[in-house]
Amino acid sequence: MSVFDVRNLRKSFGGLAVADDVSLVLNKGDRTALIGPNGAGKTTLVNLVTGLDRPDAGSVFLDGHDITTASPSSRVKHGLVRSFQVTRLFSEMTPEEHVALGILQRMGKAGRMFADYRRMPEVVAETADILGLLNLTHLALVPVSAIAYGQQRLLEIALAMALRPKVLLLDEPAAGVPSSDIALIENALAQLPPDLAVLMIEHDMDFVFRFARRVIVLAAGTIIFDGTPSEVSKDARVREAYLGSYGDDRSIA
Repeated sequence: MSVFDVRNLRKSFGGLAVADDVSLVLNKGDRTALIGPNGAGKTTLVNLVTGLDRPDAGSVFLDGHDITTASPSSRVKHGLVRSFQVTRLFSEMTPEEHVALGILQRMGKAGRMFADYRRMPEVVAETADILGLLNLTHLALVPVSAIAYGQQRLLEIALAMALRPKVLLLDEPAAGVPSSDIALIENALAQLPPDLAVLMIEHDMDFVFRFARRVIVLAAGTIIFDGTPSEVSKDARVREAYLGSYGDDRSIA
């Protein structure tokens, strides 16, 4: 059974369809990229499935449960977690504090954050494991304001992992990251649990083709392609809508 199932989502703003009968399925372990031109409706789709916006029609299922009308926080509790295009971190908090807060939030104990978390061995141990997974151990006690932007994006992924997602939605994880640091993001994604389903929105096509085993292309609110990276560059509709000469100029493994 699929872990995440989006069925016939529709959404219009002022008569403009930004999601037009969109359906997609993710299974455990999927590594899927969602691409498309600016204005295609990618972030709107993520907002719809995470509950920030309500669809005009259609359904969203997580692990077989209908979450179409669930609140964003309820969806997180059930295992649907996203990161954002722009970091939403607290500048004076450390990576350790961020991750511990995420764990405590998952446990329903966020109110005990500053008083107690270092006296909770299970929280301290899990925090250390997650920071190690994302190669942030050496920055555990450094304020976020003193950490490079690429490492802040890694911290966002660490914070998402603290919530123990079943489905992780990454909204442009490499946005604003210097090209020299993108390898840090890629290495972090390679360390994610193998049964975690990941859907990543990204514009860096080299990054997309290294990460994804499946590519979905959205244009004008409609899915125009769903297949393998090797197939996407050969699709005439995708070339016209988005890739342009990319597929002609590159040989994709």
